[in-house]
Amino acid sequence: MAVVAEPTRRGRRSGPQARREARIGLLFVLPCFLLFLAFRFGPGVAGVLMSFTDYSLTGGGSFIGLDNFTRLWADPLFWQALKVTVLYTVLAVPGTLIASVSLALITRRAFRGAKFFRSVFFLPVVTSLVLAATVFVWIFSTGGPWSTLMGWFGMSEGSWLSDDVLVLPALAIVGVWSRFGYGMLILLARMQDIPRELEEAALTDGAGPWQRFRYIVLPQLKPALFFLAVIETTASFQVFDAVYTMTGGGPANASYTLVFQLYDAGFKYFDLGYASAIGVALFVLTVVVAVIQRLVIGKDQ
Repeated sequence: MAVVAEPTRRGRRSGPQARREARIGLLFVLPCFLLFLAFRFGPGVAGVLMSFTDYSLTGGGSFIGLDNFTRLWADPLFWQALKVTVLYTVLAVPGTLIASVSLALITRRAFRGAKFFRSVFFLPVVTSLVLAATVFVWIFSTGGPWSTLMGWFGMSEGSWLSDDVLVLPALAIVGVWSRFGYGMLILLARMQDIPRELEEAALTDGAGPWQRFRYIVLPQLKPALFFLAVIETTASFQVFDAVYTMTGGGPANASYTLVFQLYDAGFKYFDLGYASAIGVALFVLTVVVAVIQRLVIGKDQ
């Protein structure tokens, strides 16, 4: 009787050779890890430690405990900046997610020019936001294209950037424009993995476009949407470039965000200890919101 040799299983290597390969791999990773410690983790730890001092570029610093955070709690400008940041996030994040999902659905099908439109939609992501914001200043100016368009619908033709109510929607539009291409790309990649048989079966059963999207496509997008929600929320909390270029925090602090206050405290008044406390508060806020999003959106993933 012929003996058939059992195929050799290809698994993880063990023994001295595996340990040697692991050491070699760690050696290649070490430079990036050291750079991460030096330029990411290190400054973050230094910022937390600095938040407990009265450190200033003009006079050094000393340990003052929680005084910066006590001052922050009593600072009405901080609460105004927090309110503006939250309102901007409430406007920008849902708008970005809706635009990303909509354009991903439009460009997921293979049609003539699909790759061209995907590239065009992704272009704002790689465009300089400062340059784009400068153009948007003209677009939102009195008599500009946006104001003229709003006038056709009976709205004011004045500049949105000089209106304390409309300035945040204007900034949110710029934020959505600059970010939706990234979300579209992530969702488009996830949609490509959805089996076509599921939608074809639903179509055979008489399901319409909305039913197919709600019961087949949307559940499959949930992990990607959770990822995008966290990323876009973090980006919205850290908005600065567009605000600095378009409004400077005005009018009347209506667009004065937390990062703008951090910038003023650190680089205008050179109060680095207080600026670090603002940064720590922003970090804690971001983590709390991310945990809430995890519980609400990503609890099943």
